[in-house]
Amino acid sequence: MTNKNNTVLYTGVTGNMARRLEEHRSGANTSAFTRRYNVNKLVFVESSNDVEAALNYEKRIKSWSRKKKIDLIEKDNPKWDDLGKKYNLI
Repeated sequence: MTNKNNTVLYTGVTGNMARRLEEHRSGANTSAFTRRYNVNKLVFVESSNDVEAALNYEKRIKSWSRKKKIDLIEKDNPKWDDLGKKYNLI
């Protein structure tokens, strides 16, 4: 996820994407990183039925350089469109 200007990158895992997006967009958690930096645009998503594999992939992505994260996003979403709208999650 990112903010309006695509300057902040956030990586997370969830079992319910629609619910999680709503939490980010509403700012429900007042102390959350995503609220502080207005991170509410979904620009990359990947699904898995294997929770352990998803958590390991999240950790790997978090360790990557900003450039590598941007390359991952732009491979499938070069315009940084909000995928929440594309997948009717919002």
